[in-house]
Amino acid sequence: MMKIRVLIIFGSCLLLSQITSSQQLSTSKINKAADNKLVETIFNLRHFLRLQNDGNFPEQIAQNKQWCDSVFTALEFKTKTIKTEGAPLLFAEKKFHENAKNILFYLQIDGQPVDTTAWFQANPFEPVLKEKKEDDWTAIDFKNINEKVDPEWRIFARSASDSKGPAIALISALQILQSKKIKPEFNIKVIMDFQEELGSPDLPKAVEENRDLLQAEMLFIMDGTRHLSNLPTLTYGARGIATATIKVFGPKYGLHSGQYGNFAPNPVFEASKLIGGLKDENGRVSIPDFYEGVTLTEADKSRLALIPENIDGIKQYLGIARRDAVGGTYQEALQYPSLNVRGLKAAWTGKEVRTIIPSEVVIEIDMRLVPETSGKRQMSLLKNYILGKGYHIVDSIPSLAERKLHPKLASFSYRLGSLPFRTEMNSPIGTFLNKAMYRVFGDDVVNMRTTGGSQPMAPFIRTLNVPAVSIRIPNPDNSIHGPNENLRLGNLKEGIVSCLAILTEPL
Repeated sequence: MMKIRVLIIFGSCLLLSQITSSQQLSTSKINKAADNKLVETIFNLRHFLRLQNDGNFPEQIAQNKQWCDSVFTALEFKTKTIKTEGAPLLFAEKKFHENAKNILFYLQIDGQPVDTTAWFQANPFEPVLKEKKEDDWTAIDFKNINEKVDPEWRIFARSASDSKGPAIALISALQILQSKKIKPEFNIKVIMDFQEELGSPDLPKAVEENRDLLQAEMLFIMDGTRHLSNLPTLTYGARGIATATIKVFGPKYGLHSGQYGNFAPNPVFEASKLIGGLKDENGRVSIPDFYEGVTLTEADKSRLALIPENIDGIKQYLGIARRDAVGGTYQEALQYPSLNVRGLKAAWTGKEVRTIIPSEVVIEIDMRLVPETSGKRQMSLLKNYILGKGYHIVDSIPSLAERKLHPKLASFSYRLGSLPFRTEMNSPIGTFLNKAMYRVFGDDVVNMRTTGGSQPMAPFIRTLNVPAVSIRIPNPDNSIHGPNENLRLGNLKEGIVSCLAILTEPL
C-alpha cells in the first residue's frame, strides 16, 4: 500500500510509478473539461442559490429537494425520498456496473439563517458576482463571465460555499462524465441532507433504517473549507458539537436604574464573572477535567507540525494580537475540545438602549467535541461549574420562593448535536483520494487530521462501518455562516477538477 504522508503538502515523497492514473480521462482533459463547463456551472449555481434553504422551513426544504431530484433524475440516477419524523432526506443512486463497489457522497443542501441588514447586497439569496478593486468588493454583471472567467472573482450569496458550491461541483463533474459517456469504475450513491445546520436531528434513525440502501465502501463529504493556504484539502475528521443556554436571573422584571440602582443587583455583573471564570488568562478552559483523556503523542505532534503554518501569519490574518494557549500550534489546537460564548443578551443597545436594570442575562454556549470527550460529560462539567459558583439552578423562571431564598439564580439547558469522528489517514480511503488528487494537483494537496467544525457523519461511520473523508473546495476566507458568504470562482473550477479526478480513479 502506498504510504500517505500526513498533514503536509502531499506528493514530494511519492514516486510516479506508484500512481495508477485512469486512462478514461487524462489530467489535461480533466482541466479542459472543467474549463469548458465552468460558465454553465456558474449559472447553474446562481439558480441553485436563489432557492432559500433555511432548514427550519418545510417549504424551503421542499423546493430544494425538488431541484435536487430533477437534477439527479436528468443524470439518470434513481432517486428516493427517505421519510423521517421531521425533514425528509433525498437519496440518489446510479449503478454503472453489476457487482461493483459503492461510494457514497454526502451533500449538505441547507444553509444558515441570514440577517439581511448585515449583507452588502439587497438579498443574500440573489447571488452577486464581485471583483476586488483595492480593498473593496465591487459588483459586476454576470454577463461578464461569457467573455472571461477571472478565478479571483467571487459569488456572494448564502450557501455559496457552505455547501451548494461543493454540491454543484460534484453535479457538474457527473454531467461531464455523462456527456462523454464515461463510466466510473464504481457505483455512486448520494445522500442529500436538508437540516445539517440544525444538527441533522433525524439522520441517525434514517441511516439505521436504511443501512442496506446506504451501504458503501467509502463516504466522501462534499462540505467544509480548505486549509488556510487555499490548497486542495482532504480532511479526515471533524469535531462534534454540543450547545447550552444559561440564563442568569436578576429582579423579576426590568427596573429603572435611577430609582433602583445601588439597591437591586444587576445580573450582568454576576453573569460576567461567571463567563470570565470559564477560561484562564491564557485562554484555556478552566473547568476541571475539561481536557481529560485528550493526549497528543510526540509522533502526533511531529505529524501535525509538518503542515506549513506560521502562527504570526495566522494571527495577522485573523486580526488578533495573541492566541489562546491550547496546543502548541493551530493544528494542535484543533485536536482539543473547545468552549465558546456564541451569543450574549441583556436588555438593549444602540438606538434601543434604555436606563434599566435587566431582569435576566442569556448566555449561549457552544462546545466542539473530539472523540475522547463526550458531549454529555462536557455539559455535566459545565453544570457543575455553575453550581460551584454558588448558583441555584431552576428549570425555567424562578418562583417567588426561590427568589427569596437564593441570591444567585440561573437556568441551564443543553442540546447534543453531531458526534466527532476521525478516520485513519494511512488507510485505503486516504490512498485512493490522494492518488486521484495527485493526478491533477501534484504536490499541492493538504491532508489534515481534523477540522475545527462539525459534520453529522457519525451515524454513517457507526452504523455502516464506513470510513469518511471531507473533500474541501471553498476558499478559507469565505465568511462561512456569516454575512457576505462567498465562493471564489477559481475554487469552484478546482472543485470540478477534484471531483472528475475522484470519479475517474480506479477503486
